[in-house]
Amino acid sequence: MRSLKILAFIIVVACTLVSCHKVVVNPNKNISLDDFAQIKDHRFAVNSRIIRSKIDSLIKYDHDSLATDYRTRKYYLNRGQFLWIDRHGVDVKADSTVKWLETIDKDGFSKKKFRVDAIQRDLRFIRNLKVDSDANTINAVLARIEYNLTKAYLKYATGQRFGYVNPYRLMNHLDLLDQKKDDERYRTLYDLKTDVPSKRFFSLAFRMISNDSVGLFLREVQPKNPRYFALRDLLRPHMPANERKLVLINMEQERWRMPEDPSKFKKYVLVNIPSYALYAVNGSDTLTMRIGCGSLKTKTPLLFSRLKRMDINPKWYIPRSIIDKSVSRHAGNTQYFRSHRFEVYDKTTGQPVPPSWEALHDDNHYVVQLGGKGNALGRIIFRFDNPFAVYLHHTSTTDFFEQTDRGVSHGCVRVERPFDLAAFLLGDGHEKDLRRIGYSMTADISPLDKDKSELSVTEKAILDTLQQKLIINSVKIEPQIPLFITYRTLLPLANGSYLTCEDVYGYNNLIWDELQQIIQV
Repeated sequence: MRSLKILAFIIVVACTLVSCHKVVVNPNKNISLDDFAQIKDHRFAVNSRIIRSKIDSLIKYDHDSLATDYRTRKYYLNRGQFLWIDRHGVDVKADSTVKWLETIDKDGFSKKKFRVDAIQRDLRFIRNLKVDSDANTINAVLARIEYNLTKAYLKYATGQRFGYVNPYRLMNHLDLLDQKKDDERYRTLYDLKTDVPSKRFFSLAFRMISNDSVGLFLREVQPKNPRYFALRDLLRPHMPANERKLVLINMEQERWRMPEDPSKFKKYVLVNIPSYALYAVNGSDTLTMRIGCGSLKTKTPLLFSRLKRMDINPKWYIPRSIIDKSVSRHAGNTQYFRSHRFEVYDKTTGQPVPPSWEALHDDNHYVVQLGGKGNALGRIIFRFDNPFAVYLHHTSTTDFFEQTDRGVSHGCVRVERPFDLAAFLLGDGHEKDLRRIGYSMTADISPLDKDKSELSVTEKAILDTLQQKLIINSVKIEPQIPLFITYRTLLPLANGSYLTCEDVYGYNNLIWDELQQIIQV
């Protein structure tokens, strides 16, 4: 009862106090929807249909031609969902992407060509509500953010992971072999197994946006090769344009990732075509020698394989192109064939036949140069599996090693010091084999150099004994040694400097033309 009296007293006091103040009238008590219409501004009205229309307009005037540019356009033309914007505005994952894009000038790229400044400006427009014209309505700005961010994100992520230039497409559509109706065949010049972006990669890239994991994803796709970062460290402001170009081209090549890389092996052989040099590497020791390689018309293909066998005094099975171009014009001239130690064989019977015009122009016959002195392959050949029938080998003509331009072959690689290379490949503990190889490469008395019918019985016996004890025809390389045939015009040297090489096949210019879409110049 007492509590009820107290409550009643409080109520009376409260009413008395209220009555002592002037009553304030609510100014909004009669507000209606018509009153809101008076302050409605179309610049701030978000409309997904209008955003789609704005993106379609951006696509119409987008002429960039990297593979990721086509993929971005295709995504939005197929009405892919918005990735960076929603009903709340712009997602914070856009900021994670922009932070990475802000660093691209360190890799020599143009922020303008990745539309970084445009993206940052539009983000400020949205967050400060500076949408003050028909060109900058909220829908126009959101459309630009959505499209430009996706375009820059895909371009950057794909380029850093796989390179911005596809070497298969670039180099394997260069030398036309023949052209038939609706069919063009090109020479394969790039056969190094190299990672290329797949549908799975792009699906992952889009999923990373949805999962708000773009920061982690962009960190993971960065180049891992130390050679890349060593080259990047060479970039500096205001460096000569030709030097900058050379560095950026070689950086792009180091972005191409391969399952096999010289850094994974202690012992390997690397042939670098622009430097016309072979590098036989074993840990910190390197054997270097000059080489001759394919000419501009018959380029040596770039490849990875393993050296598995050495053949001493090999036969040369002359390619059909050389038979048609050079050998066939001597048809019927038995003296020419004898002096060059050429023999013509029937493929069906395996028997030698006279060098007639008919035989030389018939694909069922082939021409062989016997092994030994004067053979075009020299005294030793180093064999490795490849689909091009190219090898490393000695040569009977060595004067060209003194030339600056040593693009002299039909694709094979001629080595200046073949015996030293043989010793490197075999390693320690093969002194006996090396002595036999050395003898076989230099001996004048050989069954390959003399007709046994001209020898006496005693001479034949001596020759047979020498052949059995000293002549060696083939030696396996165990374990097999990795071989890289590469194309680099900027090679690191032991003292920290770099060797600059001529672009002998013109590959640098091809790469540079492609890079113009992203390079800061």
